[in-house]
Amino acid sequence: MVTYRKAGVDVRKAEIFVKKIKDKSTASPFSSFASLFDVSFLRKYRHPLLISSSDGVGTKLKIAQALGIHNTVGVDLVAMNVNDIVCLGAKPLFFLDYIACGRIKVNVLSEVVKGIKKGVREADCVLIGGETAEMPGMYDKDEYDLAGFCVGIVDKHKLIDGSKIKEGDTIIGLASSGIHSNGYSLVRKVLTNREIAKYGRQLLKPTRIYVKSILSVLDTITNKRGTIKGIAHITGGAFYSKATKILPKGLGMVIRKKSWSVPSIFSIIQNKGKIKEKEMYSVFNMGIGMIVVVGPDIADSVLSLFSSFKINAYNIGYIARSNSKIIFED
Repeated sequence: MVTYRKAGVDVRKAEIFVKKIKDKSTASPFSSFASLFDVSFLRKYRHPLLISSSDGVGTKLKIAQALGIHNTVGVDLVAMNVNDIVCLGAKPLFFLDYIACGRIKVNVLSEVVKGIKKGVREADCVLIGGETAEMPGMYDKDEYDLAGFCVGIVDKHKLIDGSKIKEGDTIIGLASSGIHSNGYSLVRKVLTNREIAKYGRQLLKPTRIYVKSILSVLDTITNKRGTIKGIAHITGGAFYSKATKILPKGLGMVIRKKSWSVPSIFSIIQNKGKIKEKEMYSVFNMGIGMIVVVGPDIADSVLSLFSSFKINAYNIGYIARSNSKIIFED
């Protein structure tokens, strides 16, 4: 007799996994088919805007699975979403995850969820639900994939969209914790399995979450009648694509490459693959995880504030009138 379990899907194991990872402090108040989130606080906002993001971790998961280290990629999943949301000046509210796998391994997926819970704590939001899908035939038995979805909120008059950026503004770079979650297909192409194991700790270092620091700096600067004019999350496309997305027409970024120290892992990858410099800055964050654009009059104050959060922040360039979206200076 054919059963769902014999076909490769163990519903009972899925129920055990969900029960194991359920967090009573953030769970929906009802055992229902969807998650709930109380929005009675909206009355505090003059014109509330909901901001959403959906993203994954990419092929960094291949390295985590190959090395058997699963407790960091959940942080990456959260970070990829909440860091995008805070680029608009928004506070993340809640997060949902989607885990797809060939076979549910409770111990492995519990480690993944530990990372997700750590990430939402760092972002000061809540994990309110998700989905775990066991799909034999779609994935190998030891393989899993992750996706996340997040919703945040910002008052319309506080929305940051880059429209106020002007010539002469200062570009501040916030240090990354490493490669973060982009460029891993190239990493896996360049490095051997032995090298991936050797540099595993650096390769799997979780993406830094900037939410609390950026929102705190925003509040402080706004109270001093200053403003952050633009924020860019340096992910896929890196400097050439992601950094320049916030620029108004006719303006460009002038980036001083020697204004920060590039972590050694990037040099290792570049040298091993004989990768051109432009390609590196098109694929990787090169040690800068977020870019913040401010008026030159408050640049020093902003640098100091980020330092108070133990985030290395650098004056890495300025905004210029230019037909080129980005120019690098040695």
